[in-house]
Amino acid sequence: MEKVLKPMSGYLALVISLLLLGGSAYLFIYGINDGENPDITYVIISLISFFITFFLLKGLMIIQPNHSRVLNFFGKYVGSVKDNGLFFINPLYSSQKMSLRSENLQGQTLKVNDKMGNPIEIAVVMVWKVGDTYKAAFDVERYSDFVKMQSEAAVRHLAMSFPYDNLEDDHAPITLREGGEKINSILEQELTDRLSKAGIIIQEARISHLAYASEIAGAMLQRQQATAIVAARTKIVEGAVGMVDLALKKLSAENIVELDDERKAAMVSNLMVVLCGEKAAQPILNAGTLYN
Repeated sequence: MEKVLKPMSGYLALVISLLLLGGSAYLFIYGINDGENPDITYVIISLISFFITFFLLKGLMIIQPNHSRVLNFFGKYVGSVKDNGLFFINPLYSSQKMSLRSENLQGQTLKVNDKMGNPIEIAVVMVWKVGDTYKAAFDVERYSDFVKMQSEAAVRHLAMSFPYDNLEDDHAPITLREGGEKINSILEQELTDRLSKAGIIIQEARISHLAYASEIAGAMLQRQQATAIVAARTKIVEGAVGMVDLALKKLSAENIVELDDERKAAMVSNLMVVLCGEKAAQPILNAGTLYN
């Protein structure tokens, strides 16, 4: 479990180290000033002061904004420092630098089979950062590589859990192409569950690329076009039938003309041709009657 430390300020230790360093140099020069009879006592004291200075300087630690240090004492976790500035810690501690800044990960385009078995291409972009320094440092090996591998696994699992669209599964409540924010929320939750063991926080995850694989893209495009044409034709026919029905009812209600079944059939046929045809109908002048 992560333990946040608040170490003492390092400015006092820095001042003491500089004073000791100056005093050590002065004593060393003073001790060897007499070349024939140097004073060993001053030399020894100066060397001791120098090693103390080196020891104190080793305990100084500078932490930049949005960075942290994970501290260990001979293999035992001591704590994590997340404040920024100059600090003094036990010089025997070993430290590991760790960034707390948000990072972008643009995943590579993966070729996966969706729920219906169709090969598709999918890629995601995500924003993440380290939330628990203890887990990131000790629970996984190289947490950045862990993020890349687990994000790829999460994208593959997402793609296999839903169909690309509802052409083959009319009752699919969610599809990859039309899922929108709901699909992104499911992706974020999947990534959070996988990366929480490494102390990683997922701030945002979005599908950045989604398409049928190249080997079936042409066939699926034709299928989508055919489906759109059928849907459009269905609407046209429904509208034409309604207009014909309205015309017959108007003619009958207002006694404009009396039509028998054969004349009604001819009128319906002509109106359906005019209303459902792709091109404008060409008018033909009939100089006779319907029966000759």
